Amino acid sequence: MSRGFNYRSANPALKKNPFAAITAGLRGEVMTVEGAANKTALSLMILIASASWTWNMGMAGESPMGLVMVGFIGGFIVALVTIFKMNLAPYTTPLYAALEGLALGGISVVFEQAYPGIASQAIFLTFGTLGALLLAYRSGLIRATEKFKLGVFAATGSIALLYFLSFILGFFGVSIPLIHSSGTFGILFSVAVVVIAALNLVLDFDMVETGAAQGAPKYMEWYGAFTLLLTLVWLYMEILRLISKLRSND
Repeated sequence: MSRGFNYRSANPALKKNPFAAITAGLRGEVMTVEGAANKTALSLMILIASASWTWNMGMAGESPMGLVMVGFIGGFIVALVTIFKMNLAPYTTPLYAALEGLALGGISVVFEQAYPGIASQAIFLTFGTLGALLLAYRSGLIRATEKFKLGVFAATGSIALLYFLSFILGFFGVSIPLIHSSGTFGILFSVAVVVIAALNLVLDFDMVETGAAQGAPKYMEWYGAFTLLLTLVWLYMEILRLISKLRSND
């Protein structure tokens, strides 16, 4: 576990050295691992409650796509605000959870209608991955060394660049087969992305422990919850994509 101030992470919410400017001269309550865990659980409950709303709408035959767009766009804006104004995390993190819940619930309905049972499979795998990596991290099987962080950062950046390129090319009717294909290479690509998304959880765990060790202010518990939520949302979406590719070949 890194205890120094040279902090690097692939998660865009985990800036280099996020604690250097906020721990100097700190007074009052400080961040704890337990506090961050509790706030992560609360944020997940908000997300699940919000997702249930658009999920029930979709399963009842109503279109939740308007709320899905509100969720995705609103969630993106709130995420940017949280990243650049970490002290607002106690207010923006619950809002981000609610907005992303709207988006994920509606998107899950679309996948569920095409591949029955896929949503429950993706949820199980997402939380299973979270639990397994947390156990591996706490037991010392996986350590967030500087080389580990750099590798995950580089891989995540490459994926983000590829997705951005795909988004831009989409305006010109051009598709990148590697991303969308359900063939062997498309599946292998999705497996790789799921693995990289999962490894970002290790960096999130390390950030929380580092913040607690360095005496970060109490609001950083909410910021830690935000970074974990950000990664879990990405992981869930990538697992949905992977399962859909696998099942399209059945």
